Amino acid sequence: MEILLSDDKQEDAQQSIVVPIDDLDKVDDKSPDAIDELAMELATIKQSAKKIAILGSRNLPITHQQMIETLATALVMQGNTIITSGGSSGTNAAAIRGAMKANPGKLSVILPQSIEQQPSDVQNQLIGVPNIIEHTDRAMMTLADASRVCNREIIDKCNQLICFLSHTSKTLHNAVQYAEEGHKVITVFYLD
Repeated sequence: MEILLSDDKQEDAQQSIVVPIDDLDKVDDKSPDAIDELAMELATIKQSAKKIAILGSRNLPITHQQMIETLATALVMQGNTIITSGGSSGTNAAAIRGAMKANPGKLSVILPQSIEQQPSDVQNQLIGVPNIIEHTDRAMMTLADASRVCNREIIDKCNQLICFLSHTSKTLHNAVQYAEEGHKVITVFYLD
């Protein structure tokens, strides 16, 4: 069945279906299907237990550290696993303290180098942590280089990244970008 419209009605019908595309995001043929990507992110969010990486700055006021500690405790109490790196102060230390309060078995600490290469206060903080991965193979690397590799390893093991950083933190910005490329669910808190 075909409906014929007068010229005036055809013009009106055509005008009513015109959609401006100037403001829409462009998807090129090389990018993954946006719908599949969204479906994967929604599935990750809906998971009852996730592997959540918490990374961030060492230079944090005590109030921020307390918030991160509380967040890590709450996430573990909900059944999630926290993955972080070692640190005597700041984000990683707060995440470790929080996860240890709730359930030490739900904490995984990946060190950039060996335990022996960590400062004594970090070594002391790791006492009682059941899941520690250390990298003696990175002994000759600078801590900065080993940390970059460590951040990528942590992100590879997680479903979601929570990152606390300043706008000038190049290493952490690189970690967030790496997580974006890996299609992780990301939450970023800027501290400045």
